[in-house]
Amino acid sequence: MLEDRSFLASRVFSSSCQHQTQLACFNLTCRLEVGMGNGKRPPSDHDAHSLLPSSTSSHRNVRPRSSSDHSNHDSHSGNTSDSATLFSSIDRDNSINCLIRCSRSDYGSIASLSRSFRSLIRSGELYKLRRINHVIEHWVYFSCHLLEWKAFDPIQRRWMHLPRMDSNECFMCSDKESLGVGTDLLVFGKDLNSHVTYRYSILTNSWCPGVSMNDPRCLFGSASLGEIAILAGGCDSKGNILNTAELYNSETETWVTLPNMTKPRKLCSGVFMDDKFYVIGGVGGSEGKVLTCGEEYDLESGKWTEIPNMSPGRSAAVRDSESAAAEAPPLLAVVNNELYAADHTDMEVRKYDKEKRVWSTVGRLPERAVSTNGWGLAFRACGDRLIVIGGPRAIGEGYIELNSWVPSEGPPRWDLLARKRSANFVYNCAVMGC
Repeated sequence: MLEDRSFLASRVFSSSCQHQTQLACFNLTCRLEVGMGNGKRPPSDHDAHSLLPSSTSSHRNVRPRSSSDHSNHDSHSGNTSDSATLFSSIDRDNSINCLIRCSRSDYGSIASLSRSFRSLIRSGELYKLRRINHVIEHWVYFSCHLLEWKAFDPIQRRWMHLPRMDSNECFMCSDKESLGVGTDLLVFGKDLNSHVTYRYSILTNSWCPGVSMNDPRCLFGSASLGEIAILAGGCDSKGNILNTAELYNSETETWVTLPNMTKPRKLCSGVFMDDKFYVIGGVGGSEGKVLTCGEEYDLESGKWTEIPNMSPGRSAAVRDSESAAAEAPPLLAVVNNELYAADHTDMEVRKYDKEKRVWSTVGRLPERAVSTNGWGLAFRACGDRLIVIGGPRAIGEGYIELNSWVPSEGPPRWDLLARKRSANFVYNCAVMGC
């Protein structure tokens, strides 16, 4: 027979809540209580998001526990009352200190325990504290269908399905770009007459219209760092190549215009490295020439600095022809402040030497990482590892494979994390770390 839920959870945390074994016990407790205490099945991998309600809430629904709560709780073991302390035997601060060390995958189960837990998780407070305490899990979000998105947890190797995007046909068929920032997934596309943004929040498990940029664009370079992101370059609605840049804050949902870059560029890539933003490569100028330089933006000084030969380069056939605009932006990712590139032509992984400012080959890409001029292949940083998403395809059939490599462990040796049947390639991909 299961014990009282609040007593069981409190007993798990009654000593030191720093030990992983106790955290594991709590995670197991949550699953048992949700799955058995309420007479329901345990949540599956696909339910991690769906346990959170879809409506938003800006305040905590927390009240002190009264004597009537105790009597009601004793007589209805499946109805957990709310408590300002969350657990009866330890204070709120220590309770939260334990919760921020639980896996993101378990937050759906924890939210179902009571309204206090649900309100706490939906408030975003836990994610802010996780970021402050450097407790971050990176999940991969990608789309192989026009309005459908999946999330993948590379640590526990779990798949999750996001709600379907609710948009018009024009946006559905337009080219899109995506970015994970804070607890949001931003998807940029085009409506009938303008550029539009949709925002998915892991706090509410729902999509809603996002805040438009000050200078809407497409084909830009972008990257995120915690709760902020920078978008640079791209094209406006008339096809003009831009040298403007903007900073987005996911907590305030605001855009701030930054100083202009030294060169206009589109089809470029963006990364954060050593707490600075870099926009690299792309196509620029009135003749649409390939740019081999990069630009560094210092967030403290607010200045751009051009860096020659920072782009990993393209094949001579592409570099000297009109097909440059048909090739994907440079496939770049940063792990532990080291910049890597995927060469889809030679199927190689390259590393950038920041002191010598040169690229060198360190190994091979996964054998089945198929692309079309770089399109349909995702190359992303995911915590301390690099992720490659792609796979073999034929007419009407194919697979998407997720491979990972940890650069600190030596030359590339790719680990196949997951394989999923899909007739389409990867349209969009983003990584969210929170």
